[in-house]
Amino acid sequence: MPFEREVPVNPEPSQSRPRASVDAAEIHKFDALAGRFWDPAGEFGALHRLNPVRLGYVAERVPLAAAELLDVGCGGGILAEALARAGARVTGIDLSAAALATAELHALESGVAVRYRLASAEALAADEGARYDVVTCMEMLEHVPDPASVVGALASLVRPGGSVFVSTLNRTPAAFLLAIVGAEYLARLLPRGTHEYARFIRPSELARAARAAGLELVHLAGLGYDPLARAFRLEAGVRVNYLAHFKRPAAAPP
Repeated sequence: MPFEREVPVNPEPSQSRPRASVDAAEIHKFDALAGRFWDPAGEFGALHRLNPVRLGYVAERVPLAAAELLDVGCGGGILAEALARAGARVTGIDLSAAALATAELHALESGVAVRYRLASAEALAADEGARYDVVTCMEMLEHVPDPASVVGALASLVRPGGSVFVSTLNRTPAAFLLAIVGAEYLARLLPRGTHEYARFIRPSELARAARAAGLELVHLAGLGYDPLARAFRLEAGVRVNYLAHFKRPAAAPP
């Protein structure tokens, strides 16, 4: 079944449907690469190596069996499929139609049940509200012009008592050297131009946006990369990549 198409990605802002935080150039960039999402030796090889760590972090902190889970910025479905295999009922959303077509085709070929929708987080929050037990948003916030808008939508989409997981890049000299110079230009782990340093997000900035949206920071972990083993791992330092676990406080009893 083809992925569902939603309302236009940049509708006029209103009380019920705020404007989505969208960068057309970023969408075009991922449209052009969409057919290579599932090649572990290609441009998205780093995501394939990172995926077990992302999945493990989520699975260790929340029960996934039968959980209603939303993966925001799902791309070609690498994380969405892994979460579905772990037992979650997964919906993946993205604004790249080409990436969603790749995700849909791979899910059909692999027999993994994932529902894909062409929608922004803001539009989905206006339509559906707090219906998900878990919301993930991995390696996406550094690609949008207004990360706080997306964080607000994530908070609106998760149920009271539910969890939001975010991974992004810290705005530090180390992140510039490793994630851009090293990963894109020297080791060629990522296509050149994947990241813009100015859009990297400090943990304090992410935590502030989350607090403003009503989320509480539960845990923060760094992501390190071993070039010899060509593998990612969790670590205490958050100088480059990091994962954050937030919770929406449970509703007070009547």
